[in-house]
Amino acid sequence: MPKRDYYSTLGVNRDASDEEIKKAYRKLAMKHHPDRNPDDKASEDKFKDAKEAYEVLSDPKKRAAYNQFGHAGVDPAAFGAGARGFGGQEGFGGFADAFGDIFGEIFGNAGGGRSRGSGVFRGADLRYNLELSLEEAARGTEARIRIPAMEECATCHGSGAQPGTQAKTCPTCNGQGQVRVSQGFFSIQQTCPQCHGSGKIIPQPCETCDGAGRLRKHKTLSVKIPAGVDQDDRIRLSGEGEAGINGGPPGDLYVVVNLKPHAVFQRQNNDLHCDMPIGFATAALGGEIEIPTLDGHAKLKIPPETQTGQVFRLKSKGIKGVRTASHGDLYCHVAIETPIKLTARQKDLLREFEAINAQDPGAHNPRAKNWFDRVREFFGP
Repeated sequence: MPKRDYYSTLGVNRDASDEEIKKAYRKLAMKHHPDRNPDDKASEDKFKDAKEAYEVLSDPKKRAAYNQFGHAGVDPAAFGAGARGFGGQEGFGGFADAFGDIFGEIFGNAGGGRSRGSGVFRGADLRYNLELSLEEAARGTEARIRIPAMEECATCHGSGAQPGTQAKTCPTCNGQGQVRVSQGFFSIQQTCPQCHGSGKIIPQPCETCDGAGRLRKHKTLSVKIPAGVDQDDRIRLSGEGEAGINGGPPGDLYVVVNLKPHAVFQRQNNDLHCDMPIGFATAALGGEIEIPTLDGHAKLKIPPETQTGQVFRLKSKGIKGVRTASHGDLYCHVAIETPIKLTARQKDLLREFEAINAQDPGAHNPRAKNWFDRVREFFGP
């Protein structure tokens, strides 16, 4: 079955930015991750397709090759992984070599092709989205995560051959991984149909992994989260990605931080912000209130005649970031709360209070007076 267009797989336009591609992949990965959809083959296939599309479109060189040549420009099975093509850039090599062989035959430049190599490839990198509370991110923690990955077969140690036996050089391509096929006037190179480009065949495949050299398993890892991590920070675990192919080195695992919403605070870099409701009387007369911080509680003096929207700063009550030696600040945003469910006595007192205010509104409510003056000016006499 032909592969689906990578842009369609992620649901983005061909001129999508790197950030749009990243967001689209993250959304699909979260939706179709095997951990969230156990035993759902269709969802697992969609996760794999999204991962493959993102690995190509997130790499500028691979994306350029894909835009120009389609899947042929980035398919290592078709033209050789890690090839060097136009201008020595990776990603174009296989496609360029195919045309090089054709024109080499036409103009007598035999030997213009290249060797397939050993077929040893590095394992894929993996990503794990780790949800943390604000407190865990601020103080640091140690998390245990369980991830699915392709691991090296313990029986054959990645060779794919039954213990006591070994792979042999493919007789069809003599270990090159490619064969030359003549089609009339043209001569082209194709992936060897017997060894599928690896250059080797396995007479006695390993019974544990059926000759693949890798097995799909789940593993549990302990991840140390440093204090001060923020949204989208990445922690790299070297060698904890998927096992390599044909004994190649493993990829890496990237643990990406995702902060859960907090009931009180909102984080902006290393600063914290919170809404601080205060009573009508406290705002007018001033007073002292107790506010929460990540380290407990703190006292805050409210000056008389405080207005809604005012912001009070508590220095160094924020978060100490990973890359800084100092703490951020805590900003408290005042919100004056209108009392509800008033008693008859409270209503009488407020009416009396309002009557006193009305005797000299300019002195007691200057903002309201200025606003009404502007309204009268707007509508005219």
